[in-house]
Amino acid sequence: MKKIALAVTALAVTALALSACSNARTDAGAGGDASAAAGFAADATIGVALPDKTSENWVLAGDLFTKDLEAAGFKADVQYAPASNTVAEQQNQISAMITNGAKVIVIGAKDGKQLGTQLQQAADAGVKIIAYDRLLENSENVDYYVAFDNFKVGQLQGQALLDGLEARSGHGAPWNIELFSGSPDDANSAVFFNGALDVLQPKIDDGTLVVKSGQDEIAQTATQGWKAENAQSRMDSILTSTYSSDTLDGVLSPNDTLARAILTSVKQAGKDVATFTVTGQDSEVESVKSIMAGEQYSTINKDTTLLVEQTVKMIGELQQGEDAEVNDTEQYDNGVKVVPAYLLEPVIVTKENAAEAYANVPSLLEIVQAAQ
Repeated sequence: MKKIALAVTALAVTALALSACSNARTDAGAGGDASAAAGFAADATIGVALPDKTSENWVLAGDLFTKDLEAAGFKADVQYAPASNTVAEQQNQISAMITNGAKVIVIGAKDGKQLGTQLQQAADAGVKIIAYDRLLENSENVDYYVAFDNFKVGQLQGQALLDGLEARSGHGAPWNIELFSGSPDDANSAVFFNGALDVLQPKIDDGTLVVKSGQDEIAQTATQGWKAENAQSRMDSILTSTYSSDTLDGVLSPNDTLARAILTSVKQAGKDVATFTVTGQDSEVESVKSIMAGEQYSTINKDTTLLVEQTVKMIGELQQGEDAEVNDTEQYDNGVKVVPAYLLEPVIVTKENAAEAYANVPSLLEIVQAAQ
């Protein structure tokens, strides 16, 4: 009987121990962050999947990720999806990163709506996903988003267009304008456009601004692939169809590449760019030169160095088993969940404040100083 009692007691102790272990595992997973709690090796591989090199900032981002991740002790696997390929190339790259043991994958999406299978694959493997610059949509398997405040970018662009019209057009309202937006496969395009319309729509409604072409919906204003030739072709068509006798005073452009294409079209049509206002974004070298020459009116400074630094900092926090720091948990709903985000502040740049805006960017400051 004593032996039976001892055996029963041992079984009870074992059961309690197993129950405690089970509860501990359940508690660790209750917050949905068990893998973060565990951390990972300090020399782990970090994947970085970027879209094609259609802008200077994507090229710079790849170089910075390689340098900063390796300086932090990680192994960097940085890859671009070639411009000539479909999103399938980026899908394959992300799958390979998961298979090869990446612990975190940073994704600047070629098309943020078409990576659901790869994001599920990452979640199944315990890989953390950070959406970089472009939000990843329609998936619960997005852990963080890091970007500049892109709605504010749009607001700054909208206000810059109004300021430029008043300063450069040579006449008062009403002003004739046209609207351009980015590629429809980039989630940021709608955010930029909506931010700009937050400022511009009231002025369109009260007659201060007139979109003479009637093309004021994002589907009408989109620029597939963010390609300059697509923007120039559309601008050519609008000028021919709508402005043969009327004056076009300004254009909302979502980035610098498209702004320069729009300016090329305006120049070729014989319009005076000195009285014309076009906005931009990204502080590309040629656009900074154009601004200082009195052509492009504005750009946005979104310091890629700071954005990459913040992303690498978040990866370091995850490596330590901590949650990554965020400063916004409300704005970025990807259709399935609100993705915790860390947002940086964008800066509007015109000829008047360029020296101040680029004080910490020697290559651009040199251009500004040479033009002064």
